[in-house]
Amino acid sequence: MNQRLKQHICNALQVCYERGTLKSAQLPEIVLEVPARAEHGDFSTNLAMVLARAEKMAPRKIAEALVSVLEESATEWGRVEIAGPGFINFFLPSDHWFGTLKEVLRCGVDYGRSNVGKGKKIQVEFVSANPTGPLHIGHGRGAATGDAVAAVLNAAGYEVQREYYLNDAGNQMQTLGRSLLLRYRELLGEAIEFPEDCYQGDYIRDLAKEVLESKGRALLKLSEKEAIEQIGAYGGGQIREGIDTDLEDFGVRFDNWYSEQSLYDRGEVERGIALLKERGLTYELDGALWFKTTDFGDDKDRVLVRSNGVTTYFASDVAYHKEKYERGFDLVIDVWGADHHGYVPRMKAVLAGLGRDTDDLQCILVQLVNLLRDGKPVAMSTRSGEFVTLRQVIDEVGKDACRFFFLSRRSDSQLDFDLELAKKQSNENPVYYVQYAHARVCSINRNAAEAGITLPSAGEVDFSQLTLEEELALVKQLSRYGEVIEAAAQHFEPHRIVFYLQDLAARFHSYYNKGRVLTEDIETSRARLYLINGVRTVLENALLLLGVSAPERM
Repeated sequence: MNQRLKQHICNALQVCYERGTLKSAQLPEIVLEVPARAEHGDFSTNLAMVLARAEKMAPRKIAEALVSVLEESATEWGRVEIAGPGFINFFLPSDHWFGTLKEVLRCGVDYGRSNVGKGKKIQVEFVSANPTGPLHIGHGRGAATGDAVAAVLNAAGYEVQREYYLNDAGNQMQTLGRSLLLRYRELLGEAIEFPEDCYQGDYIRDLAKEVLESKGRALLKLSEKEAIEQIGAYGGGQIREGIDTDLEDFGVRFDNWYSEQSLYDRGEVERGIALLKERGLTYELDGALWFKTTDFGDDKDRVLVRSNGVTTYFASDVAYHKEKYERGFDLVIDVWGADHHGYVPRMKAVLAGLGRDTDDLQCILVQLVNLLRDGKPVAMSTRSGEFVTLRQVIDEVGKDACRFFFLSRRSDSQLDFDLELAKKQSNENPVYYVQYAHARVCSINRNAAEAGITLPSAGEVDFSQLTLEEELALVKQLSRYGEVIEAAAQHFEPHRIVFYLQDLAARFHSYYNKGRVLTEDIETSRARLYLINGVRTVLENALLLLGVSAPERM
């Protein structure tokens, strides 16, 4: 609807230029907004104000020229009015809105999807937690965000790949092996002063117990290096399996798991460094090799190779992002914790150094989650290494509530997650409120079937029976779903889908509470049944984009 009306306005503007009533020949972007008050129409544009300077004419005079052309097709587009200094307000006929309702039921699961992305290849890399410990709730919010961003981009016509970057190289794997070996020796009775730079959580002790049960004292016969490698490989494998299971149960599935170690094994890190050298973007200082990131806006230059010859994590990130674009992605989206905000300019510098537009990399920063219970902060153990895992939250409140709450705010704003609220079966719980709207329609469908009332086809519906303001308001809300998806995709903001769902659910519940859907009049009942199944279709489609189920019974 929005795009068709924009084209209609654009055509009217071109007619004005052809007739000479307007002269600048400019074709600015046409912005349509939904007025806050119904008496101001269904859509409004400020195009006349935008053109005022170029036309050297009062905005209201420009609006009059446009409206004179628009009124020539008023039977198709309804009433057009000029308001204030030159706003043009459109009042669309009900036939247009009921045409949208037909489209919802005709398209079904595909309603709201578009091809604005035109198959542009996008990679979304998210979670990418080190395989050195279980996922915590911060990882969970990042997982929900990345997965939902990928879903809305796919719905908007982009070709999307979900990728997990496995940090399986470097010191952290050595530290894991050393942490496990020390706990293993401790379990065998050795007095161990556990270093602060080792992994502290109880999961380390639990994994060490597993090794002890399966290997006995065998690791003591190995050299320390061999023991660390062996126990580290076991621990890393078990943690990786746990991460896989948690993500699977959370409804997140990756198209590709990419190993950091593979970059070294295939010589990609060396090739990345060599390319920067060829471009004259490196220099040596104090025995280390530096990348001139300050040439591209970073606050200081960054080390690629330390003075001891060991490459930095930054060097592998250079190689990794270089290789992403070599795989053919037009746009790369990295979903990071908010503590990585300082990493954004240096990675933008990498793109500039590789000769790419820095906008080809977009970084989504995910803020912290404040876990509450009945409005009070959840008490955390003061012991080092303790944190609330994603698994604990999934087990307590379920996948659906977990994902919905994580996506209920902009990712770059802190989130309060109340565990007790997430479990409530009441209107206070936002995910319950939305899911219950879907279940309510399904219940009405069952009641209709028992009464012998079947869902009509579009040609069988008498839309003149839908006379309530709430009914037309519901249809208008359904018509905006595609635009919400496109905006969520354009700005990488899946919380827009959550806001839309809450609004749609509220409108439906209000309509339901005002009167009966199934009445004594069969034609009214069939028209209302058609309407609410349009609502059910959009509720289900939007929930599935968020990775949340649409239950038929609650």
